[in-house]
This record gives sequence, C-alpha cells and structure tokens, in this order.
Amino acid sequence: MTRICDILFSFFGLLVLSPLLLLLWAVAWFDIRSPLFRQQRVGRNQAPFVLVKFRTMRPDTASVATHLADASAITPFGRFLRRTKLDELPQLWNVLLGDMSLVGPRPCLFNQQELIAQRAALGVFNARPGITGLAQIQGIDMSTPELLAKTDAEMLASLGLVDYFRYIVLTVLGKGAGDRVRAGQNKE
Repeated sequence: MTRICDILFSFFGLLVLSPLLLLLWAVAWFDIRSPLFRQQRVGRNQAPFVLVKFRTMRPDTASVATHLADASAITPFGRFLRRTKLDELPQLWNVLLGDMSLVGPRPCLFNQQELIAQRAALGVFNARPGITGLAQIQGIDMSTPELLAKTDAEMLASLGLVDYFRYIVLTVLGKGAGDRVRAGQNKE
C-alpha cells in the first residue's frame, strides 16, 4: 500500500510542484551553475542507485557523508534549501522510479562501511530507502551509525500507513534536522 502512495504522491508532487522546482533550479543555476546534485547511494538490497537533489554545496566539494563535509562549502542559497528541506524535492523522481520511498531509512554512501554493516545486520536494506523517516524527525544523523541503524530497524518493524503519513507531515512541518553539516567542520 505504501508503494501505491509513493507513486501517487511523487507523481502529483512533481506535477504540482513543477513551477517551484523550475524556479529553484533557475536560482541555483545562477548561484553555482550546477543546480542538480547526483550521487550513487546504497539502495534496497544494497543495490546502487543515483540519488538526485538540489545542490547545496560548491561543485568541487569532496564526496563524503554530510556530517563530515566542510560547512564553508555550503552556498548561501544552499543554506536556504537545507533549512527548508527544499533540496530534497528532486528525490520525488527517485520515488517515482522505485529507487526510494517517501518514508524509509535515508540512503547512505557506499564508503559508510560501519553504517552499512549495522543496517545489513538488522535487515534495514530489505526496504527501499526514503526521503524521511523516524531518524530524521528525531534529529538522528549518519554520524551515529549504530543508533541510526537501530532506529531505522525499529521504524521498519512497525511502519504502517498511519506512521507513513505522520513522518511525512512532521517532516513538512520542520520536525528534526536529519543529516546536517556540523558548524566549524573542516574535514575534506
């Protein structure tokens, strides 16, 4: 049932939000000349897929987990996109394609071995990754792999339509921060 909701919401979301998506794309184009960010991520059954988001960091930023990224790499427009979570909107395309769900564990990078091992041990990869979920609304990010994997597994074990809609509504209302760049972080 959640897959049907994913298809309907992502299709109509892309359709209704297309003017906003085009506006954000145009502003990002003038900001950094590279509005979309594409990155290979770990998907369902650990299969690779290409995640699409609005770019929030300079194009030359190292490809690392968000909590390891250099905070100075975020552009001013990127800060706005992150704060409002509008950078996530292009992932509706990933949801429509079936690579992701609206609700599920956030997809990690292939170099996040500790998180991958923790999630594999708990069966988290049996589900599609999501745009939001329990960890995101609780502010748990990928800097705590064991806690994140445990929270993802707990969410998946009890995920029904009520929680599916609750996580979406709480995300839209701005609950939680999810993955974030740490202030003063200077790792490359």
